[in-house]
Amino acid sequence: MHCAARLVEMLNQFSTELHNCSDHTKNFMMNEVEVLQETKGIELPNFVPQTAFRTIMQRQVNHHSESYHQIQLSTRRAGHNLVAKMKEQSINWVTEIVQMEKETDYTCNPEYMKGWNKLMEQQQTVIDNITRYGSSKVVIDGPREVVVGDLRRYKHVLLQAFDLKMRLIAYWEIVLMRLVDNMALHLQLSIRNLVNKEMEKEIVTELLASKREKLNTSINLPRESQEVMANIMDEIATAGD
Repeated sequence: MHCAARLVEMLNQFSTELHNCSDHTKNFMMNEVEVLQETKGIELPNFVPQTAFRTIMQRQVNHHSESYHQIQLSTRRAGHNLVAKMKEQSINWVTEIVQMEKETDYTCNPEYMKGWNKLMEQQQTVIDNITRYGSSKVVIDGPREVVVGDLRRYKHVLLQAFDLKMRLIAYWEIVLMRLVDNMALHLQLSIRNLVNKEMEKEIVTELLASKREKLNTSINLPRESQEVMANIMDEIATAGD
């Protein structure tokens, strides 16, 4: 029970830290505008460029994973070799999960469309505040005020930039939930395998290694004794001559 409670506490802290470092208010829409400018091409009207969405998503995943602290799979009953092995497996697993998030922007979670539609309801109000009234701050996603800076000169891409930003905000919530959920499932399975499978194999391996060492010692002892006796006999024979 103590292990499970500690695991829940760690996962809750992990989730809180992920959400706290996801600040959508900094440089509002400027990143989206820059990427849209860089990825200009021939597209259908009213469609957000796929390359723009993926580019920003990859940047965001990279930003939050570069200083990521890998989860320590430690237990008092495990040997150092086993813990190191499990830790390496978890690091590889986390790296693979992050790589998947960078390569594929997909979810079947209905909360994504629900969140995006809710955010898009504010589009016209926000755009009007920026272009017509020159507001330096707008309200996005509830009571949060966002500093918009000098976005009026990008009127030609503001609608796309806003759409892209809202998609990223909605999708990033799904990514965070996936990371925490997958981490919880992975840790539970890893700990169960550690206790029920790997621990036994590690203990048996250590016992066999110890017995093998003792057996080798017992085999070498008569051999060494025989060599010593042979040397003594040679010395006696030499002295007799």
